[in-house]
Amino acid sequence: MRIADVKYACVSAYRDIIRHHALQVAAALSYYFVLSIFPGLIFLSAMVGWMREQHLFGSVLALMSRLFPPDTMHVVDSVLHDVLSNHRGTLLSFGMIGTIWVGSTGFSAMIEALDIAYDAPDNRPYWKTRLLATGLAAICGSLLLVALAVMIVGPRFGAWIAAHLGLSSAFAVLWPPLRWAIAISFTVLAVELLYFLAPNVKQRFAASLPGAIFAVIVWNGLSLLLSLYFRDVANFSRTYGTLGGFIALMIWLYWTSFVLLVGAELNAELAKQSKKGYIQPRGAAAIDEVTQGSGLNRAA
Repeated sequence: MRIADVKYACVSAYRDIIRHHALQVAAALSYYFVLSIFPGLIFLSAMVGWMREQHLFGSVLALMSRLFPPDTMHVVDSVLHDVLSNHRGTLLSFGMIGTIWVGSTGFSAMIEALDIAYDAPDNRPYWKTRLLATGLAAICGSLLLVALAVMIVGPRFGAWIAAHLGLSSAFAVLWPPLRWAIAISFTVLAVELLYFLAPNVKQRFAASLPGAIFAVIVWNGLSLLLSLYFRDVANFSRTYGTLGGFIALMIWLYWTSFVLLVGAELNAELAKQSKKGYIQPRGAAAIDEVTQGSGLNRAA
């Protein structure tokens, strides 16, 4: 792809961000993600408790505290403590099915938002979309858990592996940068799978990689900046009182959602400019809409 095509795709992506009201859609997504994040963590806690690894869940929360703005983790810790203190043993039951269903709400909303980003007609039945959302929640959540687990074990884990598997000492030296590479790769893969499977379009898997890389890089930088802002500049507790932590969580989820939408818009426009990466809606009915001028035809 030529540099001129990339520039044109970036300009077109910016126009689509305005045309699709991405900021407003991100606000709606942040609401749905609030509904999803706590059921997801509750389910994770129940699974960890079932495996008799109580300290592992605490390690996950400790690592999340480095990624989330400080005020948001106060809200997360408080809610989880209230829910889990008396009901940890009964969470893995039939009631957990409802928790999983609610936990997929954010991904269901993301599917709809990505259809808008790709200008794709939403002609899939509700049950199929909901099952897809549940599957995406499980797959992407598992990949992100692997990324978290690699970060949790720490740099000394490389020496432990080298000693137990008979590897050379060079592996222990390479492990610290290697674990970062693994964590970032699994995070990018989770976002890439979201871009590839969620929208109702046919596309190459590799075509969803540029937006995924962009989203992960910008998301990490933005999370760091928001963390510094909430810690050193903003004082939401003075303005909102006990709601300060919740407001900080909503702001972080809002910008996270917006970054994911921008990555999707970028993927859509790059695919339209690529001769091999063009996109078209799934299904015969959707293809008919393309032939009638839905705007998803490959750019000449």
